[in-house]
Amino acid sequence: MQRNWFLGDLLSQLFDRSNITRGKDDQRDIYKLCDALLSAEGEVSGLRLASSVLARYADLNEDEKLTFFRYLNSELEFDAAHVAKIATAYADTKSPKLFIELCQAAEPKRQELLRRLNQPFGATQLLVAMRVDLLKLLKKYPELARTDIDFVHLLRSWFNRGFLVLKQINWDTPARILDKIVAYEAVHQIDDWDDLRRRLYPPDRRCFAFFHPSMPEEPLIFVEVALTAKIPGSIDGLLSDKRTPIEEDQTKVAVFYSISNCQKGLTGISFGNLLIKQVVAELSLACPNIDTFVTLSPIPLMTRWLGAQDSDDDFSSSAKSVLDDSANDETVRTLAAKYLLTAKRGDGLPYDPVARFHLGNGAEVYDVHAGADTSDNGHKQSRGAMVNYLYNVDHTEKNHESFATKSTVIASRNVQTLSTAKLEANTKEPAS
Repeated sequence: MQRNWFLGDLLSQLFDRSNITRGKDDQRDIYKLCDALLSAEGEVSGLRLASSVLARYADLNEDEKLTFFRYLNSELEFDAAHVAKIATAYADTKSPKLFIELCQAAEPKRQELLRRLNQPFGATQLLVAMRVDLLKLLKKYPELARTDIDFVHLLRSWFNRGFLVLKQINWDTPARILDKIVAYEAVHQIDDWDDLRRRLYPPDRRCFAFFHPSMPEEPLIFVEVALTAKIPGSIDGLLSDKRTPIEEDQTKVAVFYSISNCQKGLTGISFGNLLIKQVVAELSLACPNIDTFVTLSPIPLMTRWLGAQDSDDDFSSSAKSVLDDSANDETVRTLAAKYLLTAKRGDGLPYDPVARFHLGNGAEVYDVHAGADTSDNGHKQSRGAMVNYLYNVDHTEKNHESFATKSTVIASRNVQTLSTAKLEANTKEPAS
């Protein structure tokens, strides 16, 4: 896979990167430029006009960006009454001509504008960044959601699995990419280059990332993998600078211990499921001795949930003991199992976002561990508890179907037993 690295460098030389800069030569304001891009002028001079719009957008301040998104949201909306009229006529005739008219009328003009803006080299990355601005504004101006829906619709098309390229990240990867891996790591912070080397260089470590041809130097998502002899129960041990690496032929387990999405502008566009499947396939070929694929995952909302459990005296007492760090390991594990298997949102899906992700991919809750992450973040999220999700390739499709249709949380017998265990006032033994 390493041979793919030259492609981005080659493309950046073959394509003219100066279009965006030349776009500043057009003196019309951004709204006149957008109107021109959507007109017949855009059919002839689309590349230049798109470059001009993107260049003009780059110079807008925050208030001007809000005005621009309001323009997209209102001025480039479809005519609902006109759509309804055509839809009524089409319902009566099923005419192919009316079908075409209906499709054209029902699509907001802003979708076509975004397509035309995507013409210059480098425009896709700029549009992804534009959506980051939109997401910030959505918190205060929820009516802009209509425009965001169109962004997501187009970005899902542009970033579909057929365009994604899987690359292995290793110590020979260009430094400009490694810098971004450090910056984008969202689960277990990479402290320095020595820490990064420990995650990439030893024979029992792997890292894989998805890239897109239009953004060859920007990882979309990456996963860090530890190859181990057995299923681990502590991230502290897995990432220790004092651990002794093992040779590849001694490994039996592939552990996905960190998955990081890199592009905020692609929020809501899922790559994780495909990434895990492709990495499992890649490792199965490269390391045929590996027969188990698991995660070592955080439990990010466990402490928040425990803090809200005050309806049952025994449960509340045990929850408080976990929160004040007086609970013993068995109590922590029991409450972690109860949380993962029983805590639900209003729609019946698990309360925990990491659980929703892995269970939705067909994994099962395999084991839970106390004292597994002693970092400040691990303590804040779950008082150090972590969970293994098992990806059994023979059962993932069935598990996925059960979760998708019935919200069934598949778990090992061990975790099921833990989740129903009686809670007692178990506290840590005092230090001797």
